[in-house]
Amino acid sequence: MKSEEIKELFTRFETVASELEGVECWSARDLQDLLGYSKWENFEKVIQKAKDACKNAGEEIGYHFPDIRKTIPMPKGAEKEIDDILLTRYACYLIAQNGDSRKQEIAFAQNYFAVQTRRSELVEQRLLEFERVKAREKLSQTEKQLSGILYERGVDSQGFAIIRSKGDQALFRLNTQMLKRKLGVPESRPIADFLPTISIKAKDLAAEMTGLNVQSKDLKGQTKIEEEHIDNNLAVREMLTKRGIVPENLPPAEDVKKLQRKLDSDEKKVLKEAKKKK
Repeated sequence: MKSEEIKELFTRFETVASELEGVECWSARDLQDLLGYSKWENFEKVIQKAKDACKNAGEEIGYHFPDIRKTIPMPKGAEKEIDDILLTRYACYLIAQNGDSRKQEIAFAQNYFAVQTRRSELVEQRLLEFERVKAREKLSQTEKQLSGILYERGVDSQGFAIIRSKGDQALFRLNTQMLKRKLGVPESRPIADFLPTISIKAKDLAAEMTGLNVQSKDLKGQTKIEEEHIDNNLAVREMLTKRGIVPENLPPAEDVKKLQRKLDSDEKKVLKEAKKKK
């Protein structure tokens, strides 16, 4: 997500925020539009999931999701009353957590409502960290799926490790040990935990391509699959270098496990803040 898009969403979320008896809150009807839900009935289902999560966390649903009525304008100057819900920051956070984080509005909301200090720079930074953690999780899922596909075609865990290493060498022009030394990665840790987001996504794309082509070409045995994976990583590298991005020259990023702990800590702060405001 670009900085301009983040700032635009930040402004939109800030504009509809209000305060009631010292508690910041948002209208569910406004949040529905912000999160890209066209039908209230569909959004109500997400709200119900959030209420269930609120109850399971030991929080009071009535405090975080009070029912209200809202007047909206109609044609020819008429007005109509509709059902609405006032949502605390914690309620909004739970709603966002139950949405599809692949939608940029949902991903933004998950991070916006997790940050207590309302500053766009903090939200933007957290979004970047969130994106990297999600990219790393996606790579792990892709590699797990690929490992399963390869196992069915005669490649054991050791063979998969060799194939993955050969792919890295094709992508970064360095073998695993050299790349770890260059990036300062501890010997016992995976390289991907210290790669920048774009490099993680590059590895993921190459692995996705290998999984698809192994099945579509009906490849069997370590040698043929290894060649396929190398070719896919070379193709991804060529795409990056043509755009001036040299993977092995990108600086290492913060340990993704530390980022995950930081994000988890932010989530606990949201709940703690919710309890304090009661």
